[in-house]
Amino acid sequence: MKKHGLIVVDLQNEYLPTGKLPLSGIEDAAANAALAIADARSKGIPIFHIRHEFATADAPLFVPGSDGVQIQPAVAPVGDEPVIVKNHINSFRETDLRQQLDAKGVEEIVVVGAMSHMCIDAVVRAAVDMGYPATVLHDACATLGLSFNGVTVPAAHVHAAMMAAFEFGYSTVKSTQDYLSVA
Repeated sequence: MKKHGLIVVDLQNEYLPTGKLPLSGIEDAAANAALAIADARSKGIPIFHIRHEFATADAPLFVPGSDGVQIQPAVAPVGDEPVIVKNHINSFRETDLRQQLDAKGVEEIVVVGAMSHMCIDAVVRAAVDMGYPATVLHDACATLGLSFNGVTVPAAHVHAAMMAAFEFGYSTVKSTQDYLSVA
């Protein structure tokens, strides 16, 4: 079995109902992510926390130093678990995530976090393109509804479309319980 690492993407206060960009199902996703994190900690699986913040204080959200950029307490890092700060959608872009994965000998990744259609999509596709097989825990991810060209797409449909796309050609998609039952 290949050594895997858990990537926890952007589970920050900004996405809570009290934040500037509340996501549908974020509290359930964070609770499931917390289960995956606890399992990883108990098994010595490396955990990599990703925290999004914009580079300037005039950003509309994810403002440096604000409460919104803080990682939610339920999934907060402990000990020497790294927190990789990113300024872009892709967690690999202009960060040392790849170097940290390689330094820990990670050969495949498990991904949880937010938003399914943006940062989760970007990190999964980039990781797979770099040679890291990926598993996404669908119920440990959250997103929001979107609109395009007069069509409104509910969050559940946005999320399902992303998970279906992953499963079609990019990654394994599992529930947290299915993952924990074999992990």
